[in-house]
Amino acid sequence: MTFEQLGLAPALLRALGDCGYTTPTPIQAQAIPLVLAGNDVLGGAQTGTGKTAAFGLPLLQKLAALPKPEGLHRPRVLVLTPTRELAVQVGDNLRSYARYLRLNVTTLFGGVGMQPQLDAFRRGVDVLVACPGRLIDHLDRGSCKLGDVQMLVLDEADRMLDMGFLPSIKRIMKHVPQQRQTLLFSATFEARIKALALEFMRDPRQVQVAAQNSVVETISHRAIAVDGAKKRDLLIELLAQRYTEQVLVFGKTKHGCNRLAEQLEKAGLPALAIHGNKSQNARQKALNEFKSGRTRILVATDVAARGLDIPELPLVINHDLPMVPEDYIHRIGRTGRNGASGEALSLVSPDEASLLRQIERVLGREFSLETVAGYEPSRTLRGNAGASAGPRPRGGAPTSRNRRPHGKPQHSQANAHAHTGSKQSRDGQRGAGRQGERRGAR
Repeated sequence: MTFEQLGLAPALLRALGDCGYTTPTPIQAQAIPLVLAGNDVLGGAQTGTGKTAAFGLPLLQKLAALPKPEGLHRPRVLVLTPTRELAVQVGDNLRSYARYLRLNVTTLFGGVGMQPQLDAFRRGVDVLVACPGRLIDHLDRGSCKLGDVQMLVLDEADRMLDMGFLPSIKRIMKHVPQQRQTLLFSATFEARIKALALEFMRDPRQVQVAAQNSVVETISHRAIAVDGAKKRDLLIELLAQRYTEQVLVFGKTKHGCNRLAEQLEKAGLPALAIHGNKSQNARQKALNEFKSGRTRILVATDVAARGLDIPELPLVINHDLPMVPEDYIHRIGRTGRNGASGEALSLVSPDEASLLRQIERVLGREFSLETVAGYEPSRTLRGNAGASAGPRPRGGAPTSRNRRPHGKPQHSQANAHAHTGSKQSRDGQRGAGRQGERRGAR
């Protein structure tokens, strides 16, 4: 299967060629023809499978074929995302795919000043990628009108529900025409997602390229039993032995991530931290440093578990297990992307034994617990492996030969807005879910 066989326009094929993309992923091969045909689509795919291109390419093609509006044009495609990181990434990807189309893609999120966004609406917007909270701010003040929207995407719908955005989504839907094409993408098809689809979609075609709560087979999983008080020292030893590789480390709290990054620095392991209390400028700068390879270690809360595309990241370490077992899938989905191999390593304390069991139930597999000499836990976790595993050296991960559009960010035009400061919007007054776009999930 090639992109030409999917019926994409020459301008899009040229943009894909510029990016080096040659072969569609399974979700793209299934979804693109359905979207081009005008169907509502309920898409399920694990992270890193290329779903941004699966909905973005056909929507851009359909939009480019529509008559050009006269005068000031309002959004005709609306993409809703749960976090600003995902909004920035999706916006960057769509701009990359639309580079040979005369279409304007604007990204909207909280935590930055309103004025650049107001200016963008005055210039005219074709595709709007938005977080719900800041979009409602603009709807309330009348600076954004959604009456011309013909195609709507709910991206990471399960995450939006987790973050309490359902009331905001329903408010936004009142501003969008009922006659529209609706696409909903989610990592899972649980009952509440299907209920959302029934409410907002018309006879949707369902595509799913992986079993619910599954992870890609190219990821290997390791779990090391260790007392919580010794986790930091063990992490330092593991990172020191794998000093040539980029590593994404997940912590549980904002303060804990800051402290862990500082401790790694003191141990001679330069690291940056990202979490919800960091400004948008600081977070984007840290991500750019990490993606470019200038920084090898990034310590993050679950704000980074979704929407971040870090090509060929070989290793993810869970310094703390996530409180929600499904978040394990989203965390480790940062590695093993686009056919490359990856490794997920979790440091598990006796107090986290129940969290580990929940993750195992979700994955349908049991982890073999290892121990490292000098870091054996004071209490057993259902019976450890016993033998000292030790940090294992690992060579470079093989990469996919046929690159596929999987969400690699380009330089963010939205970041140009970030210099305006961190003026607070009214997000915080509208429920806990609104804080996702301003401060991240956790």
